[in-house]
Amino acid sequence: MSDCSSCRSTGVTRRDFLARSSVVALTAVLAACGDDSDDGATGPTTVNLTVALSNFPTLGTVGGIAVVSSGSTPVAVVRSATATYRAFSLSCPHQGTTVSVSGTGFRCPNHGATFNASGAWTGGERTSGLREFTVASNPSAGTLTITS
Repeated sequence: MSDCSSCRSTGVTRRDFLARSSVVALTAVLAACGDDSDDGATGPTTVNLTVALSNFPTLGTVGGIAVVSSGSTPVAVVRSATATYRAFSLSCPHQGTTVSVSGTGFRCPNHGATFNASGAWTGGERTSGLREFTVASNPSAGTLTITS
């Protein structure tokens, strides 16, 4: 083991240097991994979208899901009952990746997180549920207005 004259002059031993470096490296790794909570990567903060139901035949039946995105805002609508619709951000709460419709729910292609038609997390990479938007239905006009 060699002695470093600059280390002796600063009063830092090799042991101290390695211990401090390990703490810094571990902190960086943990920060990169994140935790199992929502890290804020949920997409746009505001949505104001009007959807003509006639453009989305899958919404004609209960359980139907349609991607109704407008521009860069990834949004899906689920027909949850005869006269009820729910809208969700398609940005994965884990890191913001656009999730896809998968069967009767949603799946993140990056981390494998799955969500049911109510937006709740059901498996894969642990995260929070999908962000839900407010939906107002206008049956006489055949439209939905989605806002956040």
